[in-house]
Amino acid sequence: MELLEVIRAYRPWNRQEEQDKAEILRRLESGEALLGRDNTSAHMTASAWVVSPKRDQVLMAYHNLYDSWAWLGGHADGEEDMLSVAMREVREESGLTDVRVLSEDIFALEILAVAGHEKHGDFVSSHLHLNVTYLLEADPDDPVRCKEDENKAVGWFTLDGAIAASKEPWFQERVYQKLNAKLVEFCRNEAR
Repeated sequence: MELLEVIRAYRPWNRQEEQDKAEILRRLESGEALLGRDNTSAHMTASAWVVSPKRDQVLMAYHNLYDSWAWLGGHADGEEDMLSVAMREVREESGLTDVRVLSEDIFALEILAVAGHEKHGDFVSSHLHLNVTYLLEADPDDPVRCKEDENKAVGWFTLDGAIAASKEPWFQERVYQKLNAKLVEFCRNEAR
């Protein structure tokens, strides 16, 4: 299924997701080039909320650019299959090889504002990440390693600990709390 259809089929969880879905669809339907980084105002990204089999821990990386613990994810870089992007990014950023998909459905949608910054000696203007999040699973006992050009550390946190570890209030309040609440709902549905 192509990206536009996948996002159209997604049922938003809250008002933020309703508005972000509408904006992502508007941009995709207009034909705006969003899968690569050539579009300097916005591009597609995929992230993952990687949880333990007991659903009581989440994997985070200490992101160099933001100087904060954060979820794992990255740019589509031409790929339309956002689940594949999320899987690729988790493997690259954590070194994990055994990562499992808990649902092929989109877990969450967000539009994320990225402040202007230096990357590899070049200035990158402020822009938007039109982000699709997936729910993945990995074993906390499996070895992890950092990807030195992107993160300083990779580690497992309790669900509340993941929120507290972030230094970014908007992510704490609007993204990570939402993902944890959605995980509780997912677990309830999974138990049925």
